[in-house]
Amino acid sequence: MDTRSAITMVFLAAAAVGSWQLGRSPIGGEAQEPASESPALGFYLKSPRILGTDNDGTLLYQIEAQYAKQLANKDIELQGVSLRYSAKTNVPWMIKANIATISQNQKFLNLQGDVVATSNEGFSGQVTEIRTAKLEIEPDSYKAETNNRVYLKIGPRQLTGIGMLALLRENRLELKSNVSGQFVP
Repeated sequence: MDTRSAITMVFLAAAAVGSWQLGRSPIGGEAQEPASESPALGFYLKSPRILGTDNDGTLLYQIEAQYAKQLANKDIELQGVSLRYSAKTNVPWMIKANIATISQNQKFLNLQGDVVATSNEGFSGQVTEIRTAKLEIEPDSYKAETNNRVYLKIGPRQLTGIGMLALLRENRLELKSNVSGQFVP
């Protein structure tokens, strides 16, 4: 090996060691601490199904969703959610929404985003549909309530109002204010 080749080899080796050193340590010589973000705690589920039962284990209702995750405050958020009561409860309602949040105490189901409640045996024995942006449900007590605008269709009749209380087991509904409607004979 001649002198020129030896100098070239030493130069290339020094360049390789130097580039490795630069890639290994941060500029300015200060060591960077790894990101202090702790891994997300909680759970994530695809296609979860939640069954609500009474003290004897009899099925009262079923909540299904496309996706569920536990939030930092321990609430559970469901996406693409539906709630259906068991036939044994005599509550013929199906309720769907884009998003639902189950409170930490698991008493309330807060629905939001295109909330639609339907029943083929609804009020006055006619197909009934309720639409609103947000709805709070207590599945165990069959109670649904909102302070938002509500669109209600009972057979051919249509009503709108602000705020609603629905007692699903008693098949009773109360619009709270600004009620207007269209009644076809």
